[in-house]
Parts: sequence; structure tokens; C-alpha cells
Amino acid sequence: MTTATEARPAAGASPTAGPMSHREILEALTGLLLGMFVAILSSTIVTNALPTILTDLNGGESAYTWVVTSTLLATTATTPIWGKLADLTSKKTLVQIALVIYVAGSALAGLSQNIGELIAARTIQGIGVGGLTALAQVIMAAMIAPRERGRYSGYLGAVFAVATVSGPLIGGVIVDTSWLGWRWCFYVGVPVAALALVVLQKTLHLPVVKRKVKIDYLGATLVTAAVSLLLIWVSLGGNEFAWASWQTALMVPGALVLGLLFVLVESRASEPIIPLALFRNRTVTLATVASLFVGVAMFGASVFLSQYFQIARGNSPTASGLMTLPMIGGLFLASTLSGKIITATGKWKRFLVAGAFLVTVGFALMGTARADTPYWHLALFMALIGVGLGMTMQNLVLAVQNTVKVSELGTSSSTVAFFRSLGGAVGVSALGAVLGHKVTDYLAEGFRAIGVTSTGGDSGSLPDLDALPAPVRTVVMDAYGHAAGDVFLVAAPFALLAFVAVLFIREVALRTSNAEPVPAPTPAAPAAASEVENGADPAPVRAPIVADEPRPVGVAAAPAPAAVSTLPRRTSRRPGRHEAGRHEATRRGARRKAEHDRP
Repeated sequence: MTTATEARPAAGASPTAGPMSHREILEALTGLLLGMFVAILSSTIVTNALPTILTDLNGGESAYTWVVTSTLLATTATTPIWGKLADLTSKKTLVQIALVIYVAGSALAGLSQNIGELIAARTIQGIGVGGLTALAQVIMAAMIAPRERGRYSGYLGAVFAVATVSGPLIGGVIVDTSWLGWRWCFYVGVPVAALALVVLQKTLHLPVVKRKVKIDYLGATLVTAAVSLLLIWVSLGGNEFAWASWQTALMVPGALVLGLLFVLVESRASEPIIPLALFRNRTVTLATVASLFVGVAMFGASVFLSQYFQIARGNSPTASGLMTLPMIGGLFLASTLSGKIITATGKWKRFLVAGAFLVTVGFALMGTARADTPYWHLALFMALIGVGLGMTMQNLVLAVQNTVKVSELGTSSSTVAFFRSLGGAVGVSALGAVLGHKVTDYLAEGFRAIGVTSTGGDSGSLPDLDALPAPVRTVVMDAYGHAAGDVFLVAAPFALLAFVAVLFIREVALRTSNAEPVPAPTPAAPAAASEVENGADPAPVRAPIVADEPRPVGVAAAPAPAAVSTLPRRTSRRPGRHEAGRHEATRRGARRKAEHDRP
């Protein structure tokens, strides 16, 4: 297998320059951050618009879950593939392909005429989003040393926060503006993605590694099938069929069998989609577990915030987006400030521990939410969650990247993102099922209290509060408020499990370079006493032969070791005063010993 390397300098940097300046890195990251903005925007812009979209397309609570889950599932399934490709081919080309796929999915989502078409289009979007989210971390790791990466991970977190806060606001404004309509929630990201494509072409220049690409498609298919089957069971169980039914007897064992087959295939694949050897690294294993549970809590609970504000509290989509500002503000500040402090001090574990703890406390407190809970209470609880997520998400990836080989950055980063997305997909489905069951129970209880026998909720459609009479409207708002609080409370133990996993991660000093560590040469055997006594030079030490590898942009090449001849050398210099004295003393000692031994 041959490897051709074409190293191009980053914008504004010369090929022989040392580490890139702050300005040069920001120029190179501009298009990448725009792509990340688009990816997050596609996930958040739809949250406040979903009640309106599903009302227009006649969708119910299960459809609400699957419009979100389909994107997360596609992101989950394709993230490891994008990460593996990043280790094998051009990262820049991959980002551009991911953007094109995202644009196609967005256009199709805007043209959807029913729930099925919308879910399919969102799946295509998820494939593109998987590439953008995985490759953003990989490219940053290829350009920036771990010690400096915390600062720029903070910028990535800030972009995440801005996209998260602007998404619901933009979606709410679009839905509330009658002449636009909800379809523009999907069209609005297209021009931003096109701009990102142009900027990426001009500013992002990375080493291009060309070698034979071998993707483990069987492993990717098996893990997708296992997760999909599990999510279908969680989403439909209790609604379409009973939990104790023949469908459950088929789906649950089927998902387990597919999971075991996936592990077997990965253990034998030459280029596995998720290398099992990575999990021999304690940091990778614990960070992956923590990412899984953070994903369950973060995606699973936060997705239903807009539904809580719109149905339980009767707010408009725009107002619902504004009400999530405390969480987004906490995320923005925590990710930015923690990144700068990590770069300055090199200490990162304290932020992981504090962040996971705050996420746990925040979700536990949000479990007390009801339809009439004072907003300032909710604002404080959401701020705690935002601060915790800001200190946790990016730093879990940083911890993993700091402990693996440079050649494994793509695979390891995508593995963490894979399990976070997997946790999100499972969380949205599982907590969506919890929400649906709780709403049904609380509605039945509330209607019995006011003497109403027909709930009108058997169709599974989301309620239109404006069309309900006052007593029924109050019951519906109370039911959704109480059910949302239960969802947050269920999410808290998952955050607690992430906190426990983080506690056991061992802190390793951040590397100051992206270069692979070179093993120290084996010291030569001591020269013979006679050679030293006669003033001979010790045997030269051969420098280790290191194969040429593409050097990450911004990392200065290490100076080549000086050539050392292996031929005998003639010593032409005259011995110094100390050397001459030492040799003379040695000769006198030898003469005295010879005279003593003479018979």
C-alpha cells in the first residue's frame, strides 16, 4: 500500500512556518465553523416548529419523536464511517460532500407532503450532519496541538450555542410569520451551507493522504440495524402493541443478536468501523460511556423543552425559543471560558467533573417543573444544565484525542460522537415514549376530575390549545407540564452515570504537539576498558529510522537527526591536558603492576 502526501499550507501560512498563529487558525476554521453552525441549526430550528409542522401534516406524538430520531439515527450510523474516511482520504473533500448531502436533505424536507417524506428527508439531512459534526473535531485535531485545542474547542462550543439559540428563534419567527410558512425552516440553512462550501474551498488547506480506502460496511449495517430495531421497539411499545407481546419477543432478542454480530465482525475486520482495540484505553472507554449517557440526557430531555413551553405554558414558538436563552447562555459562557482556562493551565478533568455534576443537578431540579412553575426557577435550572454541558461535551472529545495516536484521531473522535448521538437517539425515543404514556395517564386523571369521559386524545395528535374550551385547556396544560417534569427526572440518573464515569478518567497532561512520540534510541553498550584507556571513541549510536508521515498543518517539522557515519574515525585532534594526564596515570599504573607481577 502506497501513500502519497501533498501538504499544503494553511491560509496565510508558509509551508515551512512553525505553528500557525491565532489568526491563521481562525481563517482556516471559518468555513468549518459555518458548516457546524448549519448542522446544529438543522437540529434546533425544527424544535419550536414541530408542533405546527405535525399539526399541518397530521402527525402525533410518535411522529414528533421520529422526526428528531431519524436525524439522530442517521447521524449515529454514519459518524464512524465519516471518521474512518477522515483517516484514509481528504478531510476537506469529505466536509464539502457532507455539506452537499445536507443541502439535498434540507431541500427535500421543505418539499415534504406527509410525515413519511419528512422523516426520510430528515434521514438524508442526518447523514450530512454526521459528517459535519465528526469532521469538525477531526480537522481541529489535525491542525492544533492538544494543549492549544481547548481554546478552539471553546469557539466550537460557542458556535454550538449560537446555532442552538438562533435555531429555535428563527424557527419560531418563521412559523409565526404566515407568509413564510414552516417549510422555510429547512430552506433557510441552504444559503449558509453554500457559503460554507465557498469559504472552505478558499481557507481550509490540509495534508492530503491518499491510500486505499476500505470501509467496514457490514459493521456499519449491523450496528444501524441493531439500533434501529431497538428504537422502533421503544417508540411503538405500549402504543401500537403491548410491552409483553410477540413483537417484543422478536425485536429485543433480534437487536441483541445484531449487536453481538456487530462485535464479532468488528473483531475480525481489517479496518473496523469502531476498532475494539481503542477500548483498551481506559480514557477512551470511560469518555465513551460518559458521552453515551450525556447524549441520553441532553438530546432526550432538551428536545421536549419547546413542547413544554408551547403546550404546557401556552407560549408562541418565538417566545418558546427565547425562554431557552438561560441554557444557551450558560453553554456559550462555559464552553468559551473553560476552553481558554484549559489552554492556559493544561488542566481539564476538573471541568469534566464539575460539568457532569451540574448537568445531573440541573435535570434533577427540572424534574420539579409543572405548568405553573415560576419561570425564574426554570431559568436557573436551565442555566445549570447549559453550564454543565458547556464544560462536558467538547472536553470529553479533547480527553480522548490527547491519549490516542495521531493516526487514530478520526476514528477515536468519531467513536465518541457516535456514542453521544446513539445516546441521543435512544434518549429521544425512550423519553418520548415516557412522555406519551405520562400525558395519557395525566389526561385521563384530569378529565375524570372535571367529569369529562371523552379525552379526545386517542388519535395521538398534538393538541391545539386555541381550539379547546377553557376547562379542557387547563387539564391539557397541566398534563403536559407534569409529564415534561417526569421526563427531566428520568433523564437525571443518566447524567449521574456520566458523572460517575468521568470521576474515574485519569488526567493526562495535554500534549504540546501533534507529532507522534518517537521512542528513545537504545543506548550503546559501554566501551571496553582498553578502548577507553587508549583514548578510542565509543561506538556511534545509530539514529532511529522514522518513516515519513504527513505533518499536520501548523505543526513544525522536527529537525532531522544529523547523519552519523558508521566507518572508523581517525582522531586528528591532540589530547587535552586532562586527557593526557589521565592516560599517563593509566600507563604508570600498568608499569607498576607489571613490575610487581615480574618473578
